[in-house]
Amino acid sequence: MRWYLRFNLSYRDVEELLVERGVEVDHVTVYRWAQRFTPLLADAARFCRHSPGDRWHVDDTYVKVNGVWRYVYRAVDQYGQVIDVLVSARRDADAARRFFRRVLSTLKVKPTEVVTDAAAVYPTVLDELIPSAWHHVEQHANNPIEADHSQLKHRLRPMRGLRTDQTAQVIIAGHAFMQNLRRSHYELAVDAPPATRVAAAFTELARAI
Repeated sequence: MRWYLRFNLSYRDVEELLVERGVEVDHVTVYRWAQRFTPLLADAARFCRHSPGDRWHVDDTYVKVNGVWRYVYRAVDQYGQVIDVLVSARRDADAARRFFRRVLSTLKVKPTEVVTDAAAVYPTVLDELIPSAWHHVEQHANNPIEADHSQLKHRLRPMRGLRTDQTAQVIIAGHAFMQNLRRSHYELAVDAPPATRVAAAFTELARAI
């Protein structure tokens, strides 16, 4: 799973790498492993995760799922930590509200500032759910998350397509987990050399699950 989440590999690529190491496994099995173990690894790391900063950049991008466009709501803080992701069939107030409720219930913290684009749904949703936060809308202010979207698109490119919304949610959340791990937003493998820190962190998490 570390190879799949870390590098731009398809399931068939992982299958080939494993065969070279004497492990015969079908690419469908690799897919099932990804769907089964990615959420478990992220959940095991949850208590080691750093608290997010108080400035959140929120934006949505889009991906194709089974040939249909889906929206992906994402948030990052000022330190580059991916706060959460949500795959949605719609881009509207209900989807934005569901995303913010998910984040707030999971993290139990609230930002003092939220930066978004000029989409009309955000002021109402933020006034309802985080009235104390300053809602910042300004040209170029949301460049950090727009640049971060490109990391996700780059990872998804080698795949042969996402088939279901649930599959997309697991893989995109797993990508966010790996980003945060590589950016040292977890207290995992802190004594390991930088070059082997991700591998050591996965060893720790494997023991935990």
